[in-house]
Amino acid sequence: MHWKPFRGGTHPNPAKRTAGLAIEVVPPPGKVIIPLQQHIGAPCKPLVKPGDEVLTGQVIGEPGGFVSAPIHASISGKVAAVAPMPTYTGQEVLSVVIDSDGRDQKHPDLTPHHTWEQASSKQIVDWIKECGLVGMGGAGFPTHVKFAPPADKPIEAVILNGAECEPYLTCDHRVMQERADKVVLGLRAFMKAVNAPAGFIAIEDNKADAIDRLTRVTASLPQIKIVRLHTRYPQGEERLIIKAILNREIPRGGLPADVGAIVSNVSTAATFADFLLTGRPLIQRIVTITGSGIVNPKNLEVRIGTLLEDAARYCGGLQDNAAKLIVGGPMTGPSYYDLAVPIMKATAGLVVLTEAEARKLEPIACVSCGKCVEACPYGLLPNFLGKYAELGRIADAEKTGLMDCRECGCCSYVCPSRRPLLHAIKSAKAEVAARRRKG
Repeated sequence: MHWKPFRGGTHPNPAKRTAGLAIEVVPPPGKVIIPLQQHIGAPCKPLVKPGDEVLTGQVIGEPGGFVSAPIHASISGKVAAVAPMPTYTGQEVLSVVIDSDGRDQKHPDLTPHHTWEQASSKQIVDWIKECGLVGMGGAGFPTHVKFAPPADKPIEAVILNGAECEPYLTCDHRVMQERADKVVLGLRAFMKAVNAPAGFIAIEDNKADAIDRLTRVTASLPQIKIVRLHTRYPQGEERLIIKAILNREIPRGGLPADVGAIVSNVSTAATFADFLLTGRPLIQRIVTITGSGIVNPKNLEVRIGTLLEDAARYCGGLQDNAAKLIVGGPMTGPSYYDLAVPIMKATAGLVVLTEAEARKLEPIACVSCGKCVEACPYGLLPNFLGKYAELGRIADAEKTGLMDCRECGCCSYVCPSRRPLLHAIKSAKAEVAARRRKG
């Protein structure tokens, strides 16, 4: 199945140099730093203190509310500290530091759930929460919350996002290629969790090998369809995927459940399948370490809490001309100044750019070309939003659709004047959010 492309968007250089490189499993590190806030929602409360011995997979952070997910030890060893630590988000987060004992001893309560097909929908949702599952494509929304929609909003389709439209990143591509069986098993379990009759796996057409692999795996499953999407950024955004597959538009301020859909990431599904098969919660993930500033770019399976510098060292370290670090993809990922921060549940990769690639272009005045308007996939006016934000006219920006922006960055990418539109829009949205919290 091949759907019509959406309006707007752009075609950044894909730079997916690791697409053909198999996942390499990195041995457990000597130390991990595990933040207790790795998801949208309430941070976790620590269950351990310095000096405690912990086992791999043991719960070390309990959810602080419904929109929260438990956090587990990714190695066995001794808790060295429970203290605020920096993260690549720019915030200090209460974190658990564990020094490895070298044994990687599993917690005895980690038991598989091979009979999941006989389980109730509620039981599966409970297991999703127990797994500590969050969206692994970047947002980090607690997955069990997604799969607990209101009773008056039946879910007709679960859609797995395998578009991976961000340049450089290939971790989802490799998961679909190498662990297709787990992707499909996870999707089937997700469908059962909400009694959805249909499942879809959406993949951009530049990943033909993944499409072929998943097509073979799902050949005997008529309820699951593989959707071939046109390669165009930001094809992976959930509103665009829902529109492409179901031809439904999420209402302003609404959620996918409002139109009978739930969208999750392929790596999230594969991780839940792993939990069902082994009992292992979300304590490791696939990341892409890449860019011209990395000696040997790779796709790695690493433990949560592994420092980015350890992952980069496994790839041969940084080139001498490395100049900029981006955590995630270059279109939406934050830039950070240090690699001594941990990989978290939603960390899809690290992109290291060289001095030439990171050269900053000074913005000039808007030339009223309209390219940002043409590129916006949501039909907004980024030129006005950016100007209102710069002038502090936040109320005008809100009236112009500020909060409908999904922060894809297309406007900034195509702007010939190099205006920092996305930065201005993000700042304005943060101000609106702060005002709303104050009431």
